[in-house]
Amino acid sequence: GVIRSSGFDLNGGWSPWYTVHKVFAGLEDAYLYAQNKQALEVAKGLGDWTLLTISGLTREQRLAMLNCEYGGMNECMANLYAITGDKRYLDGSLLFYDEFVMGKLASGIDPMPGKHSNTNVPKAIGAARQYELTGSEREKRIASFFWETMVKHHSYVIGGNSNYEYCGEADKLSDRLSDATCETCNTYNMLKLTRHLFSWKPDVALGDYYERALYNHILSSQDPKTGMMTYFVPLRMGARKSFSDSFNTFTCCVGSGMENHVKYNEGIYYEGKDGSLYVNLFIPSRLDWKQKKLTITQETRFPEQGSSTITIRTAAPRTFTIRVRRPAWTNGSAGLRVNGSIVDASVDGSGFLSVTRTWKNGDRLDIVLPMSLHTESMPDNADRIAFLYGPIVLAGRLGQEMPDPVFGTPVINVADKKKLDWVQQDPAQPLVFRWKGAGKPHDVELAPFYAIPDQYYSVYWDHFTPEEWTRREAEYKAEKERLASVEARTIDIFRIGEMQPERDHDLEASAASYVSDAVGRMGREARKNNHFLFNMKADPAGENVLLITCIGDDKDRIWDILVDSVKLATVHWDGGQTGRFYDLEFPIPADMTRGKSKISVRMEANKEKTAGRVFGVRILRPGGK
Repeated sequence: GVIRSSGFDLNGGWSPWYTVHKVFAGLEDAYLYAQNKQALEVAKGLGDWTLLTISGLTREQRLAMLNCEYGGMNECMANLYAITGDKRYLDGSLLFYDEFVMGKLASGIDPMPGKHSNTNVPKAIGAARQYELTGSEREKRIASFFWETMVKHHSYVIGGNSNYEYCGEADKLSDRLSDATCETCNTYNMLKLTRHLFSWKPDVALGDYYERALYNHILSSQDPKTGMMTYFVPLRMGARKSFSDSFNTFTCCVGSGMENHVKYNEGIYYEGKDGSLYVNLFIPSRLDWKQKKLTITQETRFPEQGSSTITIRTAAPRTFTIRVRRPAWTNGSAGLRVNGSIVDASVDGSGFLSVTRTWKNGDRLDIVLPMSLHTESMPDNADRIAFLYGPIVLAGRLGQEMPDPVFGTPVINVADKKKLDWVQQDPAQPLVFRWKGAGKPHDVELAPFYAIPDQYYSVYWDHFTPEEWTRREAEYKAEKERLASVEARTIDIFRIGEMQPERDHDLEASAASYVSDAVGRMGREARKNNHFLFNMKADPAGENVLLITCIGDDKDRIWDILVDSVKLATVHWDGGQTGRFYDLEFPIPADMTRGKSKISVRMEANKEKTAGRVFGVRILRPGGK
């Protein structure tokens, strides 16, 4: 009954139920896919231990426990019931039900603003599995409404979600672009949830999302040269992907990433209740359909070409329906040909093109998928857009040198951004496009996001009219002049977060003070009730100013700054534009530095929250002197 948690720690352990779930799910898979009976016995023992651990908790204690991330414990307990038929495990799965997320979902309320994304996606997957085993409408509502909420209100153009692992307000994504968007585990789990929902009721919208996330997030999350995976897929303008290390990195997204890239055969085909075949994805593949004693082969160069061909191999003619997803990106113009002849395919209630006939050996079904260039705006900013060709998100290649995060990333400078006559397709490379005279400070080449693993890029672009660009240039000039002034006023500069500069400035830090990096700069933070301090040069005869550099990503931070143990200021940092650095200046009273050529500066996280990260420190002379 002793329960202590602040979200990811439970009685001193890091997300223990999350860890148990991974072991649990692995044991069940070892039994289901490899017929390992010993694994099932261990899984049953783990299920019994789980029941023993939680069955005696009061409702209040149980909900307190569930404040800590618990992975998919509801799913693996439900699966254990499905395997064994022992209802105790099903009842145990229902104990992993919380009111603050699952209860709201059941009532049709979006609970995700401010919530950790991947803590909650597995809850919906578990609810989906419980619905399949019990027919409970509550669990069905939880899973379905969660999918609708995440896909339509919390997802970026690549199909991923979250910024620094958390969701923000619904449909408020424009200012949430950073190096820490789109945790890859989230999309691994969203695709898993989508497969459940598609199995209940096939729908083109489910298939379209699956395709979008598969090609643009999952495929983009692996380095084709090394096989390594990303934790986050950055969407900050002018960002670069960071891949795991084969020996020294083992995060959750490496674990799920190992699965991601052997799962491209999932979700291509489904068998309908009426014996029909759903063709959901256009991926080269062969299906051995044992029940019908035939083979389906799909040959395609999609997305390089907007077509695919299905060939039937059967010893005897078979009558059944083939249903082909008609993607929304074809604008209703997808078509079918059988053995070279156009067929008038009907569109069923799920949005699939349907052809029913007696299929003979060697019959060929050609799928025509017209692809076109189009843009997609941020839901809260019509002038921040991404480019797509069909379902494929295009990113701009920006080279090996990191562009300035504020003014160095190209923008679109045309009167009418919708015409797209300023974007030209490469005649030899159908997925490569180039701007022509529309970019400031220069035009860019667009290519599939998944094909840009090793350089800086932008997925989203800001549009400015010629008049707006004139104002932007003035802002750029003013910022350059400000930076030049700061440089001229500098007495001492401290590149915090870097090893040698921290030694040179005698940095001391308490246990929960950590080095951080963002947008190519190193920094340091102090968690609540912790601190770090360092020495800086000062002018003993004149006035001094302390400058610290913060980042717009950090929101609602408050902490104290002390100079030689005397409080200089309480910093209230509400954040700013994501991915942008901000310089904050604090005049130091002359009597605090008089006669001192060196001062001690201390960042004190004493306001019951993490202090804002500091990415640079300077001691300056006052402005204009």
